Amino acid sequence: MDKVNYTMMCDFYELTMANGYLESGNSDMITYFDVFFRTIPDQGGFAIACGLEHIVNYIKKLCFTESDIAYLKSKNIFSDKYLDYLHNFKFTGDIYAVPEGTVVFPYEPIMIIRAKATEAQFIETFVLATINHQSLIATKAQRIVRAAEGRTVSEFGSRRAHGAESATLGARAAYIAGCVGTACTLTDKLYGVPAVGTMAHSWVQMFESEYEAFKKYCEIYPDNALLLVDTYDTLKSGIPNAIKAFNEVLLPMGKRPKGVRLDSGDLAYQSKKARSMLDEAGFPDCLIFASSSLDEYLIRDLLYQEAKIDAFGVGERLITSKSSPIFDGVYKLTAVEENGKIIPKIKISENVEKITTPHFKKVYRLYDKENRKAIADLITVYDEYVDETKEYELFDPNAIWKRKTIYNFIKKELLIPIFIKGKQVYQLPLLKDIRNYCQQEIDSLWEEVTRFENPHRYYVDLSQKLWDLKHQMLEENKIRNNNKKP
Repeated sequence: MDKVNYTMMCDFYELTMANGYLESGNSDMITYFDVFFRTIPDQGGFAIACGLEHIVNYIKKLCFTESDIAYLKSKNIFSDKYLDYLHNFKFTGDIYAVPEGTVVFPYEPIMIIRAKATEAQFIETFVLATINHQSLIATKAQRIVRAAEGRTVSEFGSRRAHGAESATLGARAAYIAGCVGTACTLTDKLYGVPAVGTMAHSWVQMFESEYEAFKKYCEIYPDNALLLVDTYDTLKSGIPNAIKAFNEVLLPMGKRPKGVRLDSGDLAYQSKKARSMLDEAGFPDCLIFASSSLDEYLIRDLLYQEAKIDAFGVGERLITSKSSPIFDGVYKLTAVEENGKIIPKIKISENVEKITTPHFKKVYRLYDKENRKAIADLITVYDEYVDETKEYELFDPNAIWKRKTIYNFIKKELLIPIFIKGKQVYQLPLLKDIRNYCQQEIDSLWEEVTRFENPHRYYVDLSQKLWDLKHQMLEENKIRNNNKKP
């Protein structure tokens, strides 16, 4: 996928605006855009940022081919000046972002783009498509992994994903969030996410009997004998035939079975019965895997019912985030530069949640110095400094009378430089390191934030300076509107 040029994967209006900027003389104006999201999928307590590596590779290869330019010329709406400009188009701006695997919350910037108007505007579609999809799947996968309470979870959803790329990149995101492997072979080849899987029901049906199917599989794969036991009757046929194959094929070879998989029926009941049967047959080490349209709620209920399941394969409800299939990330202008001075911009809407926070910003995460748990996130103007040696007063930007003074805290700046003047300055980490970092991020949250229902609201606060600026701009707009004649 890294070899594919996605330059033309953009909304058409990015091109019409860029042509307009060039024609109106604004193409070189430096702009600032924030990428943030408004709601957490499944009404959860937090989300997981994902997709940065894909964006980095996209930015590095951003260019228009002769074929691209010929296509745009055929539309008969773009100026020759703009088409000539595209021959040498490349990204020359700055990008700041949170690393992949970072825990993130609504309305805080997870990426900031500082670039010429034509460049910053153009990359919007790809940036949002990438972050929205991969962050959505990572967030859903993390919920499912937490529900499993230490039992392994594998991603099994390729055939139900929204296309090949969604399957491949979704499996990568799921791995970052804690899944141990994937059924998607291409994700293993490209990214090193362990590919897992043994047999489908068709394997069992291809043989004269279920036993013959199990026997042959054990002979071919004696070190990875995991049998799908629900093709005909799990407890009356599947488990007994699996035990027979284990005894007659594996034991004489000095091998032990890896496990059995349940894929239908009452998984709680069947797993308990299967566990008893396997134990009585001398296979207490034979693991029980379960699949069949699982999600975090079904897994939680199975464990509540004391199901004897050791590992889960989760497909469609993970790879599509079926219960909450949209990550509503947006890309909004927050400032421009004029003669080297940053001029804040604000978008105002009758929908309060769509009012943006202006200016070039920093995002800090504040931790309790003793237990290293996250206290709150703080958004400031870019030139503000948070002094850890002094106490700091936080307040809810939506209810400013709610205030809390913190002390004995440490800070971490979340947004780090990725590109500066078009040059990549960030070394992309190994996937295993992203995965480990993601788990550390989860561990930094209080349990109240991670629960599935009615999680504790984690506060994302504005500095006093930023809050004052935002409300000053709102008031100025109100005055302007009031002075206009009807």
